[in-house]
Amino acid sequence: MDTSSSFLGTDATRRRALRRLFRLAAGGAAGLTLGCGGGDITPAPVAPAPVPAPPPPPPPPLAPPRATLVTEGLSRPWGMAFLPDGRLLVTLKGGAMRLLPAGGAGTASAVGGVPAVVDTGQGGLLDVALDPDFATDPWVYFAYAEAGTGGSGTAVARARLVGSALQDLAVVFRQLPKVSGSGHFGARLAFRADKSLFIALGERQLGSPAQDPTGHLGKVVRIARDGSVPAGNPSFGSGARPELWSIGHRNPQGAAINPRDGDLWVVEHGPQGGDELNRVRPGGNYGWPLRSYGCNYGDPVGEACRIGGGTHAPTYVEPVSTWGPTSIAPSGLIFYTGNRFPEWQGNAVFGALAGTALWRVALNGDTEVARERLFADLAERIRCVSQGPDGWLYLLTDSGKLIRIDR
Repeated sequence: MDTSSSFLGTDATRRRALRRLFRLAAGGAAGLTLGCGGGDITPAPVAPAPVPAPPPPPPPPLAPPRATLVTEGLSRPWGMAFLPDGRLLVTLKGGAMRLLPAGGAGTASAVGGVPAVVDTGQGGLLDVALDPDFATDPWVYFAYAEAGTGGSGTAVARARLVGSALQDLAVVFRQLPKVSGSGHFGARLAFRADKSLFIALGERQLGSPAQDPTGHLGKVVRIARDGSVPAGNPSFGSGARPELWSIGHRNPQGAAINPRDGDLWVVEHGPQGGDELNRVRPGGNYGWPLRSYGCNYGDPVGEACRIGGGTHAPTYVEPVSTWGPTSIAPSGLIFYTGNRFPEWQGNAVFGALAGTALWRVALNGDTEVARERLFADLAERIRCVSQGPDGWLYLLTDSGKLIRIDR
């Protein structure tokens, strides 16, 4: 008798028994492994999630703009330009220039070498601008009313500013024809990025010559710095002045290059209402005296008296903005580019004479999206506006004040 077979049973029984033994052995080994320390191992600590930093506090609200008197006693100031060292060159309508210390406060120095000017009505020593290369060659450009055959007209001269005197003076432009009368000289200056010079000219209160391309009245002209005619000016046909850039202007009293598009923009006086902000395009005709949103003097104020119906397009260039039914007489124009008033970035800012205020116009391309009348409480005729090297705005008033707009 095979006792081993009896004890273990059949082959199938033996195989099942062996499988149970193997399973028990495996389980025992696992138990032994855990019993030899596996169960006592402490898992590595998990770092808690970092607590997010609190959000930064909101910036303090911007203080409202305020007007600070810098100096007064200037005799009929008209134009100004900041020198690279921060000093301020100011023209006085009677025919003098003054150099103010950096920041504008303190004793002004007289500038010698200013030519004779016609100081009558709206004429006199008018706008001033620095050559784009002033830091290396200190040319100063200035506009003034000049006497001549037939009356007077706007002229532009340049001279080097050496110390406190003008030297090497030369006239680079003369408005033709010279005519009688004492109004609408225009005379704002603006340098383009290519260093050519724009001159905005009034129509001397004569109206129709603004549409005549054989003369300069009621035009914007573009010249090179030496007075020659640069390439790229538009053509207005046979007999037209080659320096013409646009026609149909009444009395532009503010001119500035918009850094967004590189184009010249102007503000100009309408008659009774109809003041305009215009983007000045080459070859453009701005409609005066055939179209205006203003009315002839003496007409009842309202829409019915608008000259030519008011609407300029499609024959003439439509203004970007207009003011009415009464005039504010806009004067002095800049596009704000500083960081002192971030909420004004890219806005057109200009003064008002009859309107005695500062105006801010927000733009989207060629469309006005908002406007704001500021500092009317000053009750000042604001003649010129400039952005200082410190990012603040500076205003000249007809009462002889230099005012800083700061916070």
